[in-house]
Amino acid sequence: MNKTKLSIIVALFLLIAVSVTACNKSAENKPSGQKKIAVIPKGVSHFFWQSVKAGADAAGKDLNVEIIWKGPAMETDISGQINIVEDMINRRVDGIVLAPSHGDSLVSITERAQRENIPVTIFDSGISTDQYVSYVATDNRQGGVVAARRMGEKLGGKGKVAILGVKKGSVSTDEREDGFRETILKEFPGINLIPIIFYGESVATKSLSVAEDIMTANPDLAGLFASNETSTVGAVNAIRQRNLAGKVTLVGFDASPDLVRSIQEGGIDSLVLQDPFKMGYEGVKTILDKLAGKTPERRIDTGVKLLTKDNLETPEMQRLIK
Repeated sequence: MNKTKLSIIVALFLLIAVSVTACNKSAENKPSGQKKIAVIPKGVSHFFWQSVKAGADAAGKDLNVEIIWKGPAMETDISGQINIVEDMINRRVDGIVLAPSHGDSLVSITERAQRENIPVTIFDSGISTDQYVSYVATDNRQGGVVAARRMGEKLGGKGKVAILGVKKGSVSTDEREDGFRETILKEFPGINLIPIIFYGESVATKSLSVAEDIMTANPDLAGLFASNETSTVGAVNAIRQRNLAGKVTLVGFDASPDLVRSIQEGGIDSLVLQDPFKMGYEGVKTILDKLAGKTPERRIDTGVKLLTKDNLETPEMQRLIK
């Protein structure tokens, strides 16, 4: 075989190899047709957020959409959450479902997503802009009202009560605390409500420390309202350590297996329950509806219920806690 023929054969092999590689690359880069929806919670470690994830994943399966679940490790990491939203915009996801860690700080990045034609649904906690598709959340102020009425009834309208605050600027917990405060002052004037001085910053250990400080400063404390999962965990642990179960009435927010167990054991009087599974599911669904040219409901209220030892075994409560 002469050199000319050999060169032609080698060239043909090279051409075939390049063509095959190009085809493979094209297949890899070809869109699957499945939409990608980013679901970005305030944090990822708490039972509440895992329930939201379960709802989002269920929607992804039912509606044939890829769910990208990503949130900061700590609910106080506002800049970390902003960076995650920015990353999802740069990745050109089809939509974002966001629980803003701060009502003001997430405005700019949310509005940017909307400008770049990436629809955003807000869930769990509000935001200081109207540039979003839908708001899927509990009526948090009403949750505070429910907690206040339970507290007032249990204390017979008398006694000293404190609020274990979560984090200033977190719209959901601010609204719960405001609803509780306003209802106590209006409907139970015989209760002495202590103003919030320090916040637990959505960390159970810090919430424990703040709860201990409240009880040290107020040895005659009759009731304590904790407005999210971490503050409730901190509060019940503080009450246990001081052997005050049954003496300090604790009304908390959200449920985890340990908190439900504390109701059974008497450490917690009651828990205001949300429906995080529904938040995750409906949040994803609103984005898919928007992408399909539909007009999702602007506000979806996922409901609020009060869990007590008396109704713990009812089917409705079992669905919410499991």
